Order: sequence, then structure tokens, then C-alpha cells
Amino acid sequence: MSGRLTIIGTGPGNAAQTTPQARAAIAAATDFFGYAPYLDRLDLNDRQARHASDNREELARARAALEMAASGRSVAVVSGGDAGVFAMAAAVCEAIEHGPAEWRALELEIVPGITAMLAVAARVGAPLGHDFCAISLSDNLKPWTLIEERLAAAAGAGFVIALYNPISRARPWQLGKALEIVQGILPATTPVVFGRAAGRPDERMTVVPLAEARGEMADMATCVIIGSPETRLIARDGLPPLVYAPRSAAGRPT
Repeated sequence: MSGRLTIIGTGPGNAAQTTPQARAAIAAATDFFGYAPYLDRLDLNDRQARHASDNREELARARAALEMAASGRSVAVVSGGDAGVFAMAAAVCEAIEHGPAEWRALELEIVPGITAMLAVAARVGAPLGHDFCAISLSDNLKPWTLIEERLAAAAGAGFVIALYNPISRARPWQLGKALEIVQGILPATTPVVFGRAAGRPDERMTVVPLAEARGEMADMATCVIIGSPETRLIARDGLPPLVYAPRSAAGRPT
């Protein structure tokens, strides 16, 4: 089978943060499938075709891309950030698992990218310097009760928590509820980072204590990083504070 499918993570939106490997993969593909705003970031030539779809059509997008690759085309599926973190690589794998046998024979490459939590962390210090986890607040594909359980378990275990998909027009209340859950577990002074559009012209980084964190401080372009009880804040005269997780952890007394 001569077709090829490449799943590309283009980074958080700053062209300088798209890796050379991703740039080479973009240059080599003939057809591009993805959410329209992500495709808009690409500088395609006249021989490269766009196939845009809505952000909630991941599985249909994956199947369409696989069908075209099976026809012999060099196809790219594009994600912002990293394609394997709450993005298209999992949707493509799911489609392959449940699709025709010929899809398993396709040449497949997954190109990593800088994901939102890494871009935000780099702008404020080193909040992911010790154990951390990432949780999506979208309850489109999992029940909200499961999200609540995972938030409580992660906060109780002392993980720094990066929250993806914190809020949208269709999901306006989930971030507020998530903050309420961790506010009942973590110290009120725990630093919380609201990192919006990291690396882009409209970037905004806000650091507040957990007691002051509110859902309306985020939008769809925001990644929220909630510190652990050991997260430190370093004040700097005339400069934003540095947020970091110490490289060692004592844990809680038993």
C-alpha cells in the first residue's frame, strides 16, 4: 500500500514553536485534515489541499483521512499542541482499531509537538518540575463524576494538575466546579496559573492563589495549572513571579 498518514502536532500557535520535524512533515503531505483554526496556521502551497471540519468531529475526520491515505495519498492530520495529548492521534488509533484491515497496513507516523501545559509552564517558571498530571475537563466523552473523582485523587496525592479544555460556550460551569473541588483539599495559598494563548500575540499569564481562582478567569484558549502544596512562588521586583515545583517532595505525614 503506497498511502501514508502523518499525525502532526504543530505546537501551541507560535510558529517558532513548531518543530523542524513537524515542518518537514507538513512540506511532504498533499492533503491536510484538521480543525479549521489549526489548518489556518499552516502555510500551504497550491498543490496541498485543506479538508477542514468542526472541532467535535475527530473520529469522522480520522476516518476520512485514513480513507484518503488508503487511496495512495500522502495525508496529514493536524493538531495544535501535541497530537497525542487530548488530540487526534488517539482518534486515529481508535479509527484504525475498528476500521478495515487495510488501514492497519498504512505507513503511519506521529510527529510530536509542544503541548499547552509545557508552553505555559515555560512562561512562568517550572511548575511541572516534579510529579504532575493532565486532566481534561471536557465531559463530552466521559462522565463528569469521573472527572470529579480524578481531580480529588490528584489533588489529594499532591500532584500538580494541568487542566485542559477548561471552559467553553457549551461547558461554562465545569472549571468553577473543578476549582471548588481542589479548594476543599489544597491550601488556599496554592499558586494557580491561568495561561492563555502561550507564545501568541494575545498571550496572557495570570498567577493567583487558589482561594482567588475563579472559572471566569479562563477561556477556551487557556490552560490552567494548579500547583501542589509544595509549589513555590518567587517574588521579583518589577517582574512577574516565578512559579516552580521543587525537585524533591516530602509528602504528607502518615
